[in-house]
Amino acid sequence: MSFRVRRCHLDDLEGLSNLTKQFDLLNLPSDRNRLLQKLEKSEASFRGDLDKEDSEYIFVLEELESQTIIGSSLIMAKHGSEKIPHSSFEVLKKNHFSDDLGIGFIHKVLKLKINTNGPTEIGGLLVDRSYRTRPEKLGKLISLSRFLYIAQAPNRFEDNILCEFTPPLTEQGRSEFWEAVGRRFTGLPYQEADLFSQTHKEFITSLFPEQEIYLCLLDTPARASIGRVGEQTKPAQHLLESVGFEYLKEVDPFDGGPHYGCHKNKIEVIKSAKQMRLKEFSNPVYKEPVMISSLSPDGTDFYCISAVADIRDDEIMIAPHQFKLIDSVLGESVLVAPFKYKKPKNKEISHESW
Repeated sequence: MSFRVRRCHLDDLEGLSNLTKQFDLLNLPSDRNRLLQKLEKSEASFRGDLDKEDSEYIFVLEELESQTIIGSSLIMAKHGSEKIPHSSFEVLKKNHFSDDLGIGFIHKVLKLKINTNGPTEIGGLLVDRSYRTRPEKLGKLISLSRFLYIAQAPNRFEDNILCEFTPPLTEQGRSEFWEAVGRRFTGLPYQEADLFSQTHKEFITSLFPEQEIYLCLLDTPARASIGRVGEQTKPAQHLLESVGFEYLKEVDPFDGGPHYGCHKNKIEVIKSAKQMRLKEFSNPVYKEPVMISSLSPDGTDFYCISAVADIRDDEIMIAPHQFKLIDSVLGESVLVAPFKYKKPKNKEISHESW
């Protein structure tokens, strides 16, 4: 089988709709009409027709023999503007000490933060369940390929890149954190509030408290979910940590999921990416696992594959049939980055005294 990542097209609606029905993501909904609107916005974004704050880029992973969409990811060019601010809870520490009692406490508190000049955000990561265990590491490819697009079109994105991870939820999709905090200030159920927040932010600043919220006042299930990553999301967390993402000491105001981020120039994929010329060597030795991407001059067509390659200085040879996968020919320049990154040391978020 052959696989490649490319930008999404309007005629991918059927395939992408089938994929999203396996999951429940707000930024890639399974509702066909809403998904079509997302695809139309993505088309306009790749053409450069939208302002940065309105641009969203959807990528798909396709299995070429059957022409099946088996994965997706997206980039929101700017998450947080005057029109639609980005909100989060900062996780802060407060020291309290009593001279009379001779004792003190370090409390963790949440402070609402509103950002009208927000970062670029990545999300929408999906891989068909039947393809997740394949040796090609398809989830890794559809996730990391986004950074090669950012490297090739840097002016379309902000300097800082954000990823919001989903925390553990109950089997019924209930957020213990939302029940303890958000619902008490808005009266809305979690799913309804999260969906409404995609297009409306005023209710957050109007109804959420400006004062700090002491975590010691929340019940145990709510405290235990803050800053944690759900089991199904941990592979994505570990992958992004391996290329430079770190916990920002901020959590989502709806479910308490952690926010991770990194300056785009510090992301290992972007740091290590190099322009190389496609070359044909005699007696090639394919041994370097890499990602290879091409971008049309107008920025509208993007392709990316993983391959083993023979690299000699600034020239690269891959299997001849793979040239077509990235819409390139011998002599053309492509962007190349490693496909292996060092596994990070355990950076588990401490929940002591929460």
